[in-house]
Amino acid sequence: NIGKSYFCIKIKRLVTLRRFDLRFSVNLHIFSVSSRHIIMEENKSNIDLGDKKSYAGIPEAEFVDDVDAYMAKLENAGNVDRVLRKLDEQHSKYKFMELNLLSKRKRLRAQIPDLKRSLSMIEKLQNQKEEFETEYLLSEQVFVKASVPPTDSVCLWLGANVMLEYSLEDAQQLLTQNISTATKNLGYVEHDLDFLRDQFTTTEVNMARVFNWDVKRRQAAKGK
Repeated sequence: NIGKSYFCIKIKRLVTLRRFDLRFSVNLHIFSVSSRHIIMEENKSNIDLGDKKSYAGIPEAEFVDDVDAYMAKLENAGNVDRVLRKLDEQHSKYKFMELNLLSKRKRLRAQIPDLKRSLSMIEKLQNQKEEFETEYLLSEQVFVKASVPPTDSVCLWLGANVMLEYSLEDAQQLLTQNISTATKNLGYVEHDLDFLRDQFTTTEVNMARVFNWDVKRRQAAKGK
């Protein structure tokens, strides 16, 4: 059962539609299945973080150790509401970044297994010397039986409704490279998500420290 995959192969006949009492025979030249996207993101394996701590360039939150000195800065001028509003905006920006990274992680986690299944099918085709029968997903809950003759090429979806034919060796090399790139990118996303969690914590602690500083200042003012 081929299931979902990223490539197309030449087949000869369709036999039965599952869940429908329909039977017919036709000749096809191209068999296309599943998603039209292959990961083509830039390989970041040689990225040097340098002084940064995030692959995506997420700014690091500054921990407020000395609240008095922090509030005395020119841009703060002792205005608690302004400082808390600024920290809250910073927290919201981190939240937005987190949502984007979570979406990217979800996409990568879905793409990597698809790419691996495609690569597995390429390897099967390389070892297949005789015609064989299989089933593929024609539409939602509808499978079609097909006879697959030996082939030395497949077609890969590159996105934007573009499909390109590759030899089995070239397709194997491309899919292997895409799997490697996707796996590395997933690692970068996981790293940045961990980094973001630290920034959430730092920002929330800063907000609490500034708020407590203001409470103590007000209490001291009342005591006078």
